[in-house]
Amino acid sequence: MTEPLVIETAGLRKQYGVREAIRNVNLGVPAGSIYGFLGRNGAGKTTTIKILLGMMRADAGSARVFGLPSEMPTSSVDIRRRTGFVSEDKDLYDYMTVGEIVRFTAGFYPRWRADLEERYLRKFELPLDRRVRELSRGTRTKLALLLALCRSAELLILDEPTSGLDPAVSEEVLQLLVSHVAGEQLTVFFSSHQISEVDQIADRVAIIDQGRIVVAGELEELRASYRRIQFVFDGEAPDVVFRTPGVVRAHRNGRVITVLSSAGSEHVVHEARALKPVAVDVLPVTLKEIFLETVTVEG
Repeated sequence: MTEPLVIETAGLRKQYGVREAIRNVNLGVPAGSIYGFLGRNGAGKTTTIKILLGMMRADAGSARVFGLPSEMPTSSVDIRRRTGFVSEDKDLYDYMTVGEIVRFTAGFYPRWRADLEERYLRKFELPLDRRVRELSRGTRTKLALLLALCRSAELLILDEPTSGLDPAVSEEVLQLLVSHVAGEQLTVFFSSHQISEVDQIADRVAIIDQGRIVVAGELEELRASYRRIQFVFDGEAPDVVFRTPGVVRAHRNGRVITVLSSAGSEHVVHEARALKPVAVDVLPVTLKEIFLETVTVEG
């Protein structure tokens, strides 16, 4: 049975002048998942999020959230009503106090969760009488998360939620997301350039590089399917182009050829037998290694 998709995009494109911000972006985010959208700064993450929320219109392709087309004004209003969004800049009204902005926001959501408000005010130690402009970056992030989590949202979209935070606060935010999702019917889609964050809490991931999706899937399946295979030769390693499907990249260095495969190791090893290596070593691959091998090196 196919899992219902909360977010679905097909052939999504957006161009700024001569620069393609995103190109042919295809995403499928199942209900109840924690989906990591991983990429370097400028890879196209924020542009994609703005299109999903109806804050920007794509030049081509389609984007649907809750089955609703995000480019339609009436649909985008409903999408935003059902979604908790925290931007990278943590946009808040600086002149309000914490208590004022909580009450102001709650007034827009009939299903506001007062129990969660009380829980997170206490957990985050948010000072109700302090003005937003006086808050540290970490405290602003906690306040923005409270405002998103208490509105009974079905979808939480976070754009670089831990950007600029110290490690202790980042860890607190990540653990909050995991525990909240475990207790509520919620889907989380979060962008990040921090590989460790995605590796820690996501169950699915898409890696975006220069506006295009280069890897996507369940994190455990990616870990199971990607392998690094090292072939050692008696003398200089032969200069060979592997024909086996799934070969992402091959490096030749002295007596060693190292192959990264997205389809396991069996077929790569079979093809390499004709080269007569003296040793073969098959190694598991981390998300960090997959990321570094599939994104384009700058410079």
